[in-house]
Amino acid sequence: MITDEKVARINELARKSRTAEGLTEAEKAEQAELRREYVDAVKASLQGQLDHTTVIEPDGTRRKLKPKE
Repeated sequence: MITDEKVARINELARKSRTAEGLTEAEKAEQAELRREYVDAVKASLQGQLDHTTVIEPDGTRRKLKPKE
């Protein structure tokens, strides 16, 4: 789960990377890890939303979305 503190840290590292000082190797690794965690959380959230989506056909019938094959 991504917390507000982690999002703040992602933004802090992004701002620092644009300065003349840049990021250390440890900070670059931390940034990559935090970004991966954030992307994974967004994907999981979207998947959960799609799993609970129902399509209403023009004739009024309802069907759940199926995974793409």
